[in-house]
Amino acid sequence: MISMAYDIVKLPIQTLLRPVSDAGIGLARLDERIARSAVGEGFLERMHFADACSSLWIDGELVHLEDLVLHDAGHDIRTPTHELTIARDVLRSRRRIAAQPPGWALTPDGLRTLRQAQAGPAASFGDDGGADDSEGAAADALPLWGGEGESDDGADTSVFAAIDAVLARSAAAIEEAKRPSQAASGRAADTKALVYDLDWDEDARLEEWRDVVRSAQELPPVLAAIVALDAWNELAVSQHAPWLGRLLAAATLRQGGIATGAHLVAVNLGLKTIPVDRRRHRDRDTRLLAIAQGFTAAAEIGLKEHDRLALARQIMERKLAGRRTSSKLPELVELVMARPLVASGMVAETLGVTPQAARRIVSELGLREMTGRGRFRAWGVI
Repeated sequence: MISMAYDIVKLPIQTLLRPVSDAGIGLARLDERIARSAVGEGFLERMHFADACSSLWIDGELVHLEDLVLHDAGHDIRTPTHELTIARDVLRSRRRIAAQPPGWALTPDGLRTLRQAQAGPAASFGDDGGADDSEGAAADALPLWGGEGESDDGADTSVFAAIDAVLARSAAAIEEAKRPSQAASGRAADTKALVYDLDWDEDARLEEWRDVVRSAQELPPVLAAIVALDAWNELAVSQHAPWLGRLLAAATLRQGGIATGAHLVAVNLGLKTIPVDRRRHRDRDTRLLAIAQGFTAAAEIGLKEHDRLALARQIMERKLAGRRTSSKLPELVELVMARPLVASGMVAETLGVTPQAARRIVSELGLREMTGRGRFRAWGVI
């Protein structure tokens, strides 16, 4: 067991008292407004996407919101990048935590599930779901004959037997190719050793972090979340998923009652506004204060975004007055409120119309063009 003690005895309580209080009040106001809002579900879904993109930004990577939305919907317009794959993992982890009871993410089972679900180095650098696609293609290639013996047009069954033999050999060759060779395994191990520290005892670091979290249980929820996040960063618990600590800090807030229901505070969105030299300062007091201010910023950004969505919904609902009952506009309003942006393909698929009709309906609703492209267009609320 390695020694990586994180002392929570000498916390700067006097310095943190006011910032922690301001953060708690702001987050409580945001949670109350979401619980009573007609756009609450759409707001939470947008925060999932915005927080995932902000998480990559904090780690020094750039992922466009439109790319993540389209990737999540299966409407990619380009090959997904390594950064986009990580953002997808952050997005799915947020949704998983929000869908579970408060405190689940901090339990041994929750931590095990989240760590297993995070993208490893091999999965991140490879094609997403390539094996499944190959298997599906092989299955589609198999002949589906009506029965044994001769075909319906009386052709010689030996021809079909020869085709079956060729397909069988092809399937066997595909299966052999999918098995990693010893040389490929050796190259993967060398790459992993080059990128990651093989002596990194993540289990020991995680247990040390859990000891800190248990020691901070008697602190106010906001302060406990601040300590949990700073301890995760200082102990460097995970090499592969440093972003997981920020989601666990949000889960700590939810466990403490600061956020209720499915609301998971967009911690990354707030921390993004704090200069990096303060978030990673050598002095712990400076880091703790920066995290507290990041929580306050998350609450302020959330309140502004919620009010903007509520106003946009009111404006769009006015355009529904006098429409026929068969109009697709109400469904489009719900889709637009649930997603940060929508593309013509997403609208056509959801509403069951052609892409041309989807663009016409979008123009009637008066949505704002988000991409400015010719071949690919996407829209969002005003």
